Amino acid sequence: MRYRFLKPRYWNIWLLLGFIRMAVLLPYAWQLALGRGLGRLLRPAKRRWRITVMNLQRCFPELDGPANLALAKKHFESLGIAFLEIGLCWWGKAERLRRLVQIEGLENLQAARALDRGVILVAGHFTTLEIGGRLLGLYTDFHLMYRPSQNALIESVMRRSRERHFDRAIPRQDVRLMLKSLKEGKPVWYAPDQGYRGRHSEMIPFFGIPAPTNTALSRLARASGAPVVPFFVERLPGTRGYKLTLDPMLTDFPGGDTVADALRVNRLLEKQIRRAPEQYLWSHDRFKVVPRD
Repeated sequence: MRYRFLKPRYWNIWLLLGFIRMAVLLPYAWQLALGRGLGRLLRPAKRRWRITVMNLQRCFPELDGPANLALAKKHFESLGIAFLEIGLCWWGKAERLRRLVQIEGLENLQAARALDRGVILVAGHFTTLEIGGRLLGLYTDFHLMYRPSQNALIESVMRRSRERHFDRAIPRQDVRLMLKSLKEGKPVWYAPDQGYRGRHSEMIPFFGIPAPTNTALSRLARASGAPVVPFFVERLPGTRGYKLTLDPMLTDFPGGDTVADALRVNRLLEKQIRRAPEQYLWSHDRFKVVPRD
């Protein structure tokens, strides 16, 4: 670790990392309880709370006010758990993690890999995002795309951890490196579902509401020839751990219309979200409508 991270400006981050690291030593049930409590402490973050409530109102109009707020509170508890799961991802032992996971559809990934064109593992931004990658790495090698942290210390620790557990971590802007991984025959984790206003953005329905959506998945699949396999992670009730699901590779994908392709992926995400709605990242401004404070 570089000496510059010993400066006072990083002390609070070190304390935070130390807290996460120590939480790994707790029994899993205690980690869940601590994570839910932490999530309750996060609720005073007013902008994120407003975003969460507004997103849920838009996507689940059938819920009345109290039900909407109850789901928003459960979402923040899920966020708190996800925060502590970072410790399991970075420092958890493989034998302990294997006891917490069940996987379905690994044969679908194997069938896609047999085509020898790489595989795009299309996923979504759920609160199980970080732990899901580590758990999938217990069963198969793959490369992942990620958004680098703006904090230099967190980015350094995160990169070192990912280098221990994965063959390659690809910054999300590095499309060339992603295509290189696919050319090498590797599966690459890719999540195109956050609100996106860039070059390949289109307004595409998400839960029936137009949302800025990244349509680059079609172009990546066409350029690489890689099959697309949906990959989802669900945190199970109680202390049962996690369920990983790998669906069969998408047929006739990409099609002739990038908007239709992106809508198809949104429908897959919606189906998974409805299974455990509190676990999707509702605190992200998916529709880009909430002003900053």
